[in-house]
Amino acid sequence: MAPIVHGLEAKYNPQVRFTYLDIDDPETETFQRGLQFSGFRPHIFLLGPDGEVLQEWIGYTPVDQIEPAIQEAIS
Repeated sequence: MAPIVHGLEAKYNPQVRFTYLDIDDPETETFQRGLQFSGFRPHIFLLGPDGEVLQEWIGYTPVDQIEPAIQEAIS
C-alpha cells in the first residue's frame, strides 16, 4: 500500500494533506478511538477539512478505488 499512498501524496500535494499514524505509539490511542480504528492494516481514512471521515478502506485497496474519492473530496 505504501507505493500507492505515496504516489497519491505526490500527485495531490499540497491540495491534500497526508498524515501517517503509528498505531503502535500509545500517544495515538485517543486519535485511533476517535476514528474507530479497528486494528486492521493497512487502514486508510479520507478525512474532510473538519476531521469527518469521508471514506475508509481496510486491507489492500487499488488506487482506482481511492483516487475517485480524493478527487470528489477536493472538487
